[in-house]
Amino acid sequence: MSSQAWINLAYLVASMLFIVAFKLMTGPRTAVKGNVIGGAGMAIALLAACCEAPVAERLAKAGPGGLAAVAIAAVIGSVIGGLMAVKYPMTGMPQMVALLNGFGGAASTLVAGAELWNMGAAAHDPASTAAASLAPWTQFAIATALTGLIGAVTFWGSLTAFAKLEEIPQFKHAWTDPNRHWINLGLAIATLLLIGGVCAAPQWTILFWLLVIVGSVLGCTLTMPIGGADMPVVICLLNSYSGLAAAAAGFVIDNAVLVIAGSLVGASGLILTAIMCQAMNRSLVGVLFGGLGTTVAANADDVYAGKVKNASAEEIAMLLEGAGRVVIVPGYGLAVAQAQHAVRELANALEKRGTTVEYAIHPVAGRMPGHMNVLLAEADIPYEKLREMDDINPTFPETDVAIVIGANDVVNPAARTDPKSPIAGMPILDVDKARTVVVVKRSLSPGFAGIPNPLFAADNTLMYFADGKKAILDLTAALQKG
Repeated sequence: MSSQAWINLAYLVASMLFIVAFKLMTGPRTAVKGNVIGGAGMAIALLAACCEAPVAERLAKAGPGGLAAVAIAAVIGSVIGGLMAVKYPMTGMPQMVALLNGFGGAASTLVAGAELWNMGAAAHDPASTAAASLAPWTQFAIATALTGLIGAVTFWGSLTAFAKLEEIPQFKHAWTDPNRHWINLGLAIATLLLIGGVCAAPQWTILFWLLVIVGSVLGCTLTMPIGGADMPVVICLLNSYSGLAAAAAGFVIDNAVLVIAGSLVGASGLILTAIMCQAMNRSLVGVLFGGLGTTVAANADDVYAGKVKNASAEEIAMLLEGAGRVVIVPGYGLAVAQAQHAVRELANALEKRGTTVEYAIHPVAGRMPGHMNVLLAEADIPYEKLREMDDINPTFPETDVAIVIGANDVVNPAARTDPKSPIAGMPILDVDKARTVVVVKRSLSPGFAGIPNPLFAADNTLMYFADGKKAILDLTAALQKG
């Protein structure tokens, strides 16, 4: 077999490993194995790419330092990625995902820019045969322009999403300027003109970088208007963008495995975006153009108005002693308090008494899809006890006690009853239909959507104001004493 045949075989193996990795990462029990397999596929793809004729020639011209630079960069990236994975708290996973999406977009843009620079230099060299490849409207020119645009939108859109998730004051609230749609339209027209310019004259690299700058601004202005309630959708969409940018970069450098990997990420991200839109009753077109979750909500004083009933751990424990079925609803507050292990202890104490315990998982609970599944899996909670929204909602009327820990927007009945609410029409967990609802929160502060929750003032709701972990531990101790 020729060397190119071996390289193609390596690319095929890497692509198969990527597909297997995606399959394994669909469940928490196999996700770690999927990550390892995906990493192995990427290592194979990287080694094969270094053996490709154009890359090998450039590395040979650079001497020993060229290959060393690649190895050093891979080691540095691996160390940074490993440290982020280990050090970043579970509550910060959505922010970390946003950053990784952004870095993927930035890498694709830089690859396209470097390749365009090389081709532009070749165009000015009469002896170079590469100059002939710069004919207008070639695959290379179109792919380069799209890579630059999508990568720039992804990078700066992801940074804006990161700032929103971190609740940085300047980015916490949605950008509601009435002229924002005209601004975005103007930027979109500018990108189309610049794409045409890059395709017509790819040797003018200044047009590419102007396209990147305009795309960067567009990434910010598209993300800034989106309200906090819709951030899970945005994270999925940006993930799809990063994959599309990588796939386009694969066409730029003529690398099949990059096209395959990017297409897998782009397609899976788009599918997940559609699922999230359905879960939140949002339009995908609306997400693409921003401006979601910015409707004015009801006043908190009007909603609560002295109707909130506070309860102690002992009172709730007495209630749980006679419960035959308990449903636990985890939310972002549970992640912040790192209460997943305490929740498992409470569930064990209840099950020893013969109580049936299940967990209701909303598709967008937390800050990103799957956030709660991963958190509970970390505490070795059986996966079969985690029930999806559509599956468990019909059973809430037969539930004795629903314990809501840190969740807010995903259990807010205003989504069903208030057409003016920012989350109007969003499917929610019907915990308000349980016989008794216990809500564990530090305070009556609103969720990420920034709106009050009528559930907290409902007749069948008891509020337990405390840190999530401490509250559950005290509740478990009170239950065991009884």
